[in-house]
Amino acid sequence: MRFRSSHLVLGLITVLTMATGGSVRAAPASGVLRIGMDVDAGTLDPRLANDTTARRVIEQIYDGLVELDPQLQPRAALAESWSQVSPTVWVFTLRKNVRFHDGTPLTAADVVFTYTTLLDPNLRAPLRSLYIPITKIEAVDDATVRITLSAPYAPLLKYTDMGIVSRKAVEQMGADYATHPVGTGPYKFVSWQRNSSITLEANAGYWKGTPRLSQVVFSIIPDNTTRAAALEAGDVDLIHSPLSPQDVTRLKTVPRISVTEMTGLGLTYLNMNTVDPILRDVRVRRALASLIPQQTIVKHIYREMDRPATSILLPAWSGIFTGDIAQPTYDITRAKALLAEAGWRATDDGTLSKDGQKLSLVIRTHSEDPNRIQVVELLVSILRSSGIDARAEITEFPALTQALLAGNYQVALLGWLGLVDPDRGMFNQFNSKGSQNWEKYSNAQVDALLNEGRQQSNPGDRARIYREVARIIATDLPYYVLTYQGYIVAVQRRVVGFVPNPTGNFRALWNTSVP
Repeated sequence: MRFRSSHLVLGLITVLTMATGGSVRAAPASGVLRIGMDVDAGTLDPRLANDTTARRVIEQIYDGLVELDPQLQPRAALAESWSQVSPTVWVFTLRKNVRFHDGTPLTAADVVFTYTTLLDPNLRAPLRSLYIPITKIEAVDDATVRITLSAPYAPLLKYTDMGIVSRKAVEQMGADYATHPVGTGPYKFVSWQRNSSITLEANAGYWKGTPRLSQVVFSIIPDNTTRAAALEAGDVDLIHSPLSPQDVTRLKTVPRISVTEMTGLGLTYLNMNTVDPILRDVRVRRALASLIPQQTIVKHIYREMDRPATSILLPAWSGIFTGDIAQPTYDITRAKALLAEAGWRATDDGTLSKDGQKLSLVIRTHSEDPNRIQVVELLVSILRSSGIDARAEITEFPALTQALLAGNYQVALLGWLGLVDPDRGMFNQFNSKGSQNWEKYSNAQVDALLNEGRQQSNPGDRARIYREVARIIATDLPYYVLTYQGYIVAVQRRVVGFVPNPTGNFRALWNTSVP
């Protein structure tokens, strides 16, 4: 196969990648794999997904133009090949004879529809900000898609793993599509019992070949210890982070269970609402950061499954990460001095107040993760001992998400996963117009740097830009990054072919079997 273009600007960059394995497996699917998940999915529409369960189920139902390998490099999926014909124009050639689960053929019109609706502000897609450099997406013909950008965009290929939806199915079902999805992936949607289970079945017509499993069942088991016990009892076959350290230690002693630990692509952090009347003072945010016993938390709560973080930069971002950037460290004396400088004074009962107002803070997290609950409880105790009227608010994950979207919070202990690129870990979160900038952080210099980082493909320039953003974030502290997350997968040894991936994705389920 050869690409031809008469519009070369910086030289033709061509990628020719064929389907994995190059052959179609025709053997019938058999066996059921049961996966224990911590929270239910919010949606099964890939354009609207904003939680890890949704994304892992979506990976089975849908394919993107590309998929990312364990080294975060794009490889062919629905696009069998692609080329960059100028700094701002990419052309994707679709794989032939791919069909959606309802039997309709995949065409370029479905790709155009997916991205056009994703970019529509009315859809309110959580990841829309990652795609706004796309100014035009066109179907050249049924098998060819052309994407035009407003400027060179370094992470574009990594973001074209977005699941492609069926235009016909979306238009026919409307809002019901989010609960009755139709994709091209290895498994078809069967049923969804809210807060209980999601069941999928093998797609015998999958373009890579028939999956080895006949069914995949995602069971929602919110409590970490209960989920680990279900694996130990054989009620589920696979569980993964978040897991409690004591449960991981126990599972390692069970001969029929395999436990894999690796560095993940995620972080745990405290999100500080920068428009809150108390927290908008950066001195208060810095004081809070100085009251966080990070080393103690990592050692005694996470049992060193996670690593202490130094900044927003992930160690997995090779060539960009540096340990030289430092957030405030645990220093009670420094914290008290900062609070005094901000005008907070001790009253007769020992609590801090200013202008007749108590220094009151609520720290939120979700009930499905006992590790985070322990962290919040510890922080509340420390803050109270420092004169801050602090309390914890623990709710189920959907309620916490709604509070974040509404800006109805002060401090929230959260996590990000799947941060495949510095842009993915920063732009949406810290750009003043980012759709996941729940903390309402606004810094013109950061906006300019993040926009520049998107346009730079030179590794040295990207490192310079994102390190500078990280330094500013470590000073302004809209986030205090608590840990670099470890990623842990525990699976019954009878499960064959499942390969854990540091991205946390479940793409390997296509080639997984259960005797």
